[in-house]
Amino acid sequence: MKLIFKVFSEFGFLRRIRRINMAEDAALKSIYHFTVKDIRGNDVSLSDYSGKVVLIVNVASKCGLTQSNYKELNVLYEKYKNQGFEILAFPCNQFAGQEPGTNEQIQEVACTMFKAEFPIFDKVEVNGKNAAPLYKFLKSEKGGYFGDAIKWNFTKFLVNKEGKVVERYAPTTSPLKIEVTLMFYFFSDITLGTSKNV
Repeated sequence: MKLIFKVFSEFGFLRRIRRINMAEDAALKSIYHFTVKDIRGNDVSLSDYSGKVVLIVNVASKCGLTQSNYKELNVLYEKYKNQGFEILAFPCNQFAGQEPGTNEQIQEVACTMFKAEFPIFDKVEVNGKNAAPLYKFLKSEKGGYFGDAIKWNFTKFLVNKEGKVVERYAPTTSPLKIEVTLMFYFFSDITLGTSKNV
């Protein structure tokens, strides 16, 4: 009898723990709960982007997709930055070592060679046990077709004005091809509910 009581007591305790964890998970359904480092090592709370439509991209300087993606990201940023749009670029060296430089070198390449005016952040890992907490969250919110892992440089996550991850785009998706979806989120508080999973 004592054993049965102990089992039920532990089961009740575990259920309470599970409810607490579920409540904490629900509270973390927004990017605004994360703090990241900018390219200079300063803390940046993503709540600073509250009320904006945000595109989060893992970037690399030496990838075959670099030239076209930076060019089109710049076009989108220039066109919509005054309408509440932000691009957050996170350098990553996990794909064929295509972002090998220091933060200073990365910033120089992004801002000088590719003319990026949007924020560039600290180099991160996007997959594996050392993946940045933000990227763990992004992948948990919008998984891919063949697992949640980021497949390559320039995977894009679209975040609405409430900080919710609403879309995920493949590395090969042209930034300009998401412009219509982007505009929807500028002018609407409705979530489309469709995902370009990759």
